[in-house]
Amino acid sequence: MWSPELLGYDFGPGHPMAPARLDLTMGLVRALGLLDDDADLRVVRPEPAPDDVLELVHEPAYVAAVRAASEHGTPDPARGLGTEDDPVFRGMHEAAARIVAGSYEAAGEIAAGRTRHAVNVAGGMHHAKAGAASGFCVYNDAAVAIRRLLDDGVERVAYVDLDAHHGDGVEEAFWDDPRVLTVSVHQSGATLFPGTGHPTDLGGPGAEGTAVNVALPRRTDGARWLRAVDAVVPPVLRAFRPEVLVTQHGCDAHGEDPLSDLDVSVDAQRTATTWMHGLSHELTDGRWLALGGGGYAIARVVPLVWSAVVGEVVHRPVTAGVPLPAAWRERVAEVAGFDAPLAFGPEVEVRRWSSGYDPDDDVDRAVAATRRAVFPLLGLDAHFD
Repeated sequence: MWSPELLGYDFGPGHPMAPARLDLTMGLVRALGLLDDDADLRVVRPEPAPDDVLELVHEPAYVAAVRAASEHGTPDPARGLGTEDDPVFRGMHEAAARIVAGSYEAAGEIAAGRTRHAVNVAGGMHHAKAGAASGFCVYNDAAVAIRRLLDDGVERVAYVDLDAHHGDGVEEAFWDDPRVLTVSVHQSGATLFPGTGHPTDLGGPGAEGTAVNVALPRRTDGARWLRAVDAVVPPVLRAFRPEVLVTQHGCDAHGEDPLSDLDVSVDAQRTATTWMHGLSHELTDGRWLALGGGGYAIARVVPLVWSAVVGEVVHRPVTAGVPLPAAWRERVAEVAGFDAPLAFGPEVEVRRWSSGYDPDDDVDRAVAATRRAVFPLLGLDAHFD
């Protein structure tokens, strides 16, 4: 799902959610040949979603407030509009609704069996609430896509959020719905926005165990982050048995990102994407929707992580050591004023959870807290060795 019009989601100069991160991503995707002629590949240009689609998860009064802010520049701080995180800009409604349409239409294609894999790198706006903007997110395309899948007859949807920030808006939208499993691997809310996503947050009445949160300590590196993903995500997905997998690939967990305190390399995030792809084939017959998300190291990180996501979706995986095209690197120097990496890095060595639990390791303790809280609710053994 891509159109240059998606670059219109622009909060203005100096805001971290810079459209250049998408522009550079799609430039790298093309430079790597990931969208070259392929009879099985379609590039779809979404138009802004109508209000009835937005209102699948958002209050009508909120949609009206966004439209007023978009057309007249009217702030509404009570609804998160006109804040430092979500400043008002002309055309905001249409720009945000276009992102939603990309994920909504992709979900419909998957539900109808017309495609197995789809990707919307502009999507992943996981913080938006039913009645308010939050954390750079105006409308919640991930929640709308999941609602579309359910409305189209999918009985169980799993959502895995790999952003550095807790996927609070999606979790909240389906807190009481046992048909949706939300899994978020993020920096602890004790040290990072939005301050939520604790291991004991498990889902509402009748849906206990369908909210899974892995809250990691600051400075978690790529190998230990992958260890946490391995310890929680595959077992809970296998226990839940989803029919469709939706994944959010916010890449702000990287050490160069200005808005988190994690240290997860591009190559660790690339590895996690290959795991999500593999799980989609193992569990959902390949029915997989991948979304973008956060990520504010706009030239050295975001394009690399998301081109790897696109590569997995189109079955042209970006492997370790692949050089970055010279023309694209020149474009980075022109736009960002510094050099891009020369190539993708090496594979990350992972110490799998099966190697044994280390109670002296703060990441292992965080993982153990999640397993202890949620695994029994899913019929899993929470033992740590």
